[in-house]
Amino acid sequence: MIDKILKNMNEDSFTPKDLMASMKKSSSKLIAVVDDEPDIVELVSLHLTKSGFKVKTFEDAEGLFKFLKTNIPDLVILDLMLPDADGFEICKLLKKDERFADVPVIMLTARTDEMDKIIGLEIGADDYVTKPFSPRELVARVKAILRREEKAAKTNKIKIGDILEIDLQKYEVTVNFVKVELTSTEFKILKLLIMKKGWVYSREQILDFVGVQEKGVLDRTVDVHIKNLREKLGDAGKHIKNIRGIGYKLEE
Repeated sequence: MIDKILKNMNEDSFTPKDLMASMKKSSSKLIAVVDDEPDIVELVSLHLTKSGFKVKTFEDAEGLFKFLKTNIPDLVILDLMLPDADGFEICKLLKKDERFADVPVIMLTARTDEMDKIIGLEIGADDYVTKPFSPRELVARVKAILRREEKAAKTNKIKIGDILEIDLQKYEVTVNFVKVELTSTEFKILKLLIMKKGWVYSREQILDFVGVQEKGVLDRTVDVHIKNLREKLGDAGKHIKNIRGIGYKLEE
């Protein structure tokens, strides 16, 4: 059943860029509540709405994934036992999809076994709440997770000099507020250099970081990536310095 739901979801779905644009149209946080118990849905929705959140409810996985074709919620409250899918599987699918990997998930379930909680947290859930529960406490947990996410988003933005900014969470680089399109390898190299500004990384260390470990890969490969990266960064490319005979570093 879950495969059919995913197939329908992928058809005619927005690109990540389109989805992010639609999400930013409103400053109110959107919470998706997935539960097949009407009383639970009504209770959770009421308290979230009173706290200023927008709420979208679903009674099954199919409804959720249909919604996700064109929307990205700020957080998902997910029941484990749905009529058409297992909550663990839904959580794993969300975390594997680049569009929703950063969307926090709170599992809300009657399953109180410790192993269920461990599994849920290990596959990417941000919190695990068992029924019966306090709706006020659930709202407090939602707020706490969203505050944490906002704080993380701010710390993931790094500015170098006056014109270069890197968003490590969104995998975006801007120069003079204009987005620069980098390959995944170029972004990884830039990320490595930024992690410890001023540190010199050898070509071998750079290759290891980007996941190239095949024998026979020449140091020239790194030089080509660095050359392309500098060209794309324009004036900001000057921050990447070549240390002759050793490797590269990034400095202010």
